[in-house]
Amino acid sequence: MSIQHALLTSLLEKPSSGYELARRFDKSMGYFWSATHQQIYRELGRMAEAGWVSVEEEEDSRKKTYTVLPPGRDELARWVLEPTVSSDNREEVLVKLRAEAVIGPLGFADEMQRLIEQHRTRLNTFREIEKRDFSRADLTRAQQLQHAVLQRGIVYEEGWLAWADDVLPLLEPAPVTA
Repeated sequence: MSIQHALLTSLLEKPSSGYELARRFDKSMGYFWSATHQQIYRELGRMAEAGWVSVEEEEDSRKKTYTVLPPGRDELARWVLEPTVSSDNREEVLVKLRAEAVIGPLGFADEMQRLIEQHRTRLNTFREIEKRDFSRADLTRAQQLQHAVLQRGIVYEEGWLAWADDVLPLLEPAPVTA
């Protein structure tokens, strides 16, 4: 997946300025696709050059609103139907655990605890979003699909936390025997 496809999706949900898009992106797609605001602005420029989005400048301000054009919609549809390639499988914590196994103990338990708190916070955020936005029985198809994305995030965080609960005791210093 490219950031452009994530941005096209967000802009189809709501045409936005770069700033508005970056803020919305952080609170939605940003949970599973990270991008800096600088990257978002750069990609918006490329997408405009490719004819995927239009840029409307307001007369009395520097605000530019981006809207998806038919070629952008076509590109997104093409990409959606493209066979999915295994996603980026890099997870830094796994490499750090391998290093801990080889040259440790290094005291990685503190960092692991910090990551656990981070994942707990994200899980709580996802559950709050679910309660706020998806508790009704009469969800539209689009809302049901958005809920499915959120549920994937919830399942991921729950699984990560269960795994971390098993790993954390392994990082504690071994008892000293006399």
